[in-house]
Amino acid sequence: MKRFYKETAVDAGDGGFRVLLDGKPMRTPAKSVLVVPTRSLAEAIAEEWRGVPEQGEIVVGHLALTRLAATGLDRVVPQRAQVVADIAKYAGSDLLCYRATTPDSLVRLQHDTWQPLLDWAADRYDARFIVASGMTFVEQPAVAVARLRDVVETYDPLSLAALYNLTHTSGSIVIALAVAEKRLTAATAFAAAQVDELYQIGRWGDDPTALKQREGVARDIETCARFLVLLRP
Repeated sequence: MKRFYKETAVDAGDGGFRVLLDGKPMRTPAKSVLVVPTRSLAEAIAEEWRGVPEQGEIVVGHLALTRLAATGLDRVVPQRAQVVADIAKYAGSDLLCYRATTPDSLVRLQHDTWQPLLDWAADRYDARFIVASGMTFVEQPAVAVARLRDVVETYDPLSLAALYNLTHTSGSIVIALAVAEKRLTAATAFAAAQVDELYQIGRWGDDPTALKQREGVARDIETCARFLVLLRP
């Protein structure tokens, strides 16, 4: 679809802030008015649409903040319980709990990168997880899983949209919550989520397909981290 509007703007309305295209409120794919709680997020979304070249194509992939906001409104609001459950289930098989047994350099790297995050989760949420050597599944303490679920329950629908993407992309609810609470930056979250991949690259080199995939992961994490910051008043 080609750009069909000339001007973008932001105004207060419908209990939050709306993005206007030629004076008309933007709508989500489900036809709801796109309303976000902070002016800063609305301005950032408007800037995405302002950046579409005149007479140019609207590329959905370039509208990452818009997509997250629309997902929160169209999918999370009516399916909140399911989204919370989908995020919380990662507590039962978090990436950070499964460690290599060899080589020693990777074992140390995983421990040094991941253990401080598990320690943070234990201190922050009183959620203590079991670390396993190898890939054999280990059942985590029900109380730890429940405590992280309770934390996820406190997030609003737009934040849940970002938290879901962070958890799915990183494979870790702990990494996702650490980003949401500014314990990790987007860059350090990416490094934590990609420990194994980056280690293998250091030993054996890179390839274009893997590089493209990692770039996508980095963009997704960066977008979600920025979205969560913009949601704060």
